[in-house]
Amino acid sequence: MKKKNIYIAYTGGTIGMQKSNNGYIPITGYFQKQLIKMPEFHSPEIPNFFIKEYNPLIDSSNMSPIEWQKIADDIKKNYYKYDGFVVLHGTDTMAYTASALSFILENLEKPIIITGSQIPIAEIRSDGTQNLLNALFMIANYPINEVTVFFNRKLYRGNRTTKSNADGFNAFSSPNIAPLLEVGINIRYLYKNKFLKKYKHLKVYKIKPQPISIITIYPGISSKILKNFLLHPVKALILCTYGIGNAPQNKDFLKELYIASKKNIIIINLTQCTSGNVNMNGYATGNSLKKVGVISGYDLTIEAALTKLHFLLSQDISIEKIRIQMQNNLRGELTHY
Repeated sequence: MKKKNIYIAYTGGTIGMQKSNNGYIPITGYFQKQLIKMPEFHSPEIPNFFIKEYNPLIDSSNMSPIEWQKIADDIKKNYYKYDGFVVLHGTDTMAYTASALSFILENLEKPIIITGSQIPIAEIRSDGTQNLLNALFMIANYPINEVTVFFNRKLYRGNRTTKSNADGFNAFSSPNIAPLLEVGINIRYLYKNKFLKKYKHLKVYKIKPQPISIITIYPGISSKILKNFLLHPVKALILCTYGIGNAPQNKDFLKELYIASKKNIIIINLTQCTSGNVNMNGYATGNSLKKVGVISGYDLTIEAALTKLHFLLSQDISIEKIRIQMQNNLRGELTHY
């Protein structure tokens, strides 16, 4: 059987870093030199791969919509030359990039796996070796044609992931749906409901940085704080509320939300809870938000909500259409209950 060809976009991150006196640092060319020395990457079971090293390498803390676009355009440029794509990325904002790419790239018919590591691949205890080997193996043998994240033996839908552990190998979780695959002695499909698409040619959208605020509700929060978060030129606000979408009944607080909504600022309600779904009809405290123009984010992760807003606000569509699309399932990012 002919070997598949995989494109590896090495954007940066811990996986390719070298130890220095000041901690781990990115060094041009170092990552590829390590892979050449590792025989497992040249096993007959592993597909052919080409590595594109970004210049400069990007610390994932510095990722922004500009970098998301660069990665998407890189995939677009090479889309018809390769059977699948691996994006090597730092863990801190990996879930944001995975979510953003899922929206920018429409009608995917090839797998894209984003991965990295908590320990550099050159270190004896690195998790990067298995993460990358498994990503290559799965693209070749178990392709799932969407943007996914592979970490610690599990493949997740990219726009459902969140970084949930700062210093463990199980850095990522998918709070509201099961992983797609689990790699053990056998490789098991866990999540049966694949996100079905009508296949057409790949479409790559443009995305630009947008003025978006995020505010977490806490006991005693002042309406003045909210007012500052909604100052011009903010186009959208993510409101992280209690439980199933509840917030204080303070009249001044609700008034600020109402004024913002009338100014066409999109306000989306997400739960602070690790998992679960916003239901603004459940309690009066949630219903009052609905009455002043706040829309439900259902079970969107904060990463998916933020990147989806960046994506939709970058398109030439009306505010009303954006409100509707934020509550529609575009790429498998949310569940309607």
